[in-house]
Amino acid sequence: MSVLTRRAALGAIAAAPLARPALLKAQSTSAPIRIGLLSDVAGPYRHVGGPGSRLTAEMAVADFGGSVLGRPIEVMQGDDQNKADVGGALAREWVDDKGVTVLADGAATSAALAIQQVALEKKRIFLMSTPTSTALIGKQCSPYGFQFAADTYALAKGVGSALSKAGGDTWFFITADYDFGTSLQTNTEEFVKAAGGKVLGSTRAPLGTADFSSYLLQAKASGAKVIGLANAGTDLQNCIKQAAEFGITKGGQRLATLLMIVGDVISLGQDVCQGLVLTNSFYWDLSPETKAWAEQYIAKMNTPPNEYNAGMYAAVSHWLKAVKAVGTVDADAVAAQMRKTPLNDFYNKDVVLQANGCVPHAMHLWQVKPPSESKYKYDLFQRLATVPSPEAFPPPGSLGCSLVPA
Repeated sequence: MSVLTRRAALGAIAAAPLARPALLKAQSTSAPIRIGLLSDVAGPYRHVGGPGSRLTAEMAVADFGGSVLGRPIEVMQGDDQNKADVGGALAREWVDDKGVTVLADGAATSAALAIQQVALEKKRIFLMSTPTSTALIGKQCSPYGFQFAADTYALAKGVGSALSKAGGDTWFFITADYDFGTSLQTNTEEFVKAAGGKVLGSTRAPLGTADFSSYLLQAKASGAKVIGLANAGTDLQNCIKQAAEFGITKGGQRLATLLMIVGDVISLGQDVCQGLVLTNSFYWDLSPETKAWAEQYIAKMNTPPNEYNAGMYAAVSHWLKAVKAVGTVDADAVAAQMRKTPLNDFYNKDVVLQANGCVPHAMHLWQVKPPSESKYKYDLFQRLATVPSPEAFPPPGSLGCSLVPA
């Protein structure tokens, strides 16, 4: 069953206190297991996670059988508006008043960091799919936090290295002005410099920016061969669309999309996006297994799933298997089992979760095909290279997570 918590409900958080359930062990054994997704439901990252990730969480529950430990499973979703205060308050209210068993999704990194702190205080597993900052598995890691889709290091490694080695040796960044954008730019700069490239400058654009003209003019004036777009969602779409209007690529500069999903290409048009290079851990047409799974999603959403939707399915499935194996929803026991058991699903094969909560998938480098090369609907990407697990991800000891043995 799915329950969508509307933004309006957030105003009631400070109302008269409700009777708060005690610890999980004191709840009725017939009480539902509640999975609470804190997502961007109506904002710039809606099509990154949002309703699509709610659907894949429900698909995971259905495929598992709809219950665990003799208790029915419910999926809830609320809008954290990509804000730390809203995400943290809603997570706390859900755990205290709604009996939410496990928190999930997280949307923007700013909200995810607040949710992770609440999960740590309340001893709840946090299954992240859309947040990508390495801070979540670095200095602000948690024994209960798991990053299931990708991180900014893995996203940056493929594109930053590939374009720099292919002649794109000078870069200028247009960066989302919060933790995610900073992390993505910083990680990409490392790979650009390691490949012999130089960073000529950068500019920061607030989340939800509609007009990128001033930022694009700075990038164009820099003379950089590559303009790195360290943003996502509708911000990325607006940036690419306006770059085309300014004739950026026609002038000889190249766009590097550091977090681009299949939905962006569909929204913008394959003709606009052809030739763009991106990195991800999942593509709907990656294998017969991913294609069969994606067809179920497409039948309901009329668009293919992205890696963050797939990450949500993988996260919920892995958590449910761990709960069944240990016979409890206790966060410490379940987290230990999740790390102990390799992740196996339609696109992960024997992926071992790391001590810091990183889920190091294989990562793939793709290029958007010209429309003339597509053989069927949604045939959009051509694979250029694959980096196996765990090579695409940062060494666990490099991020400052206290959970990683010295």
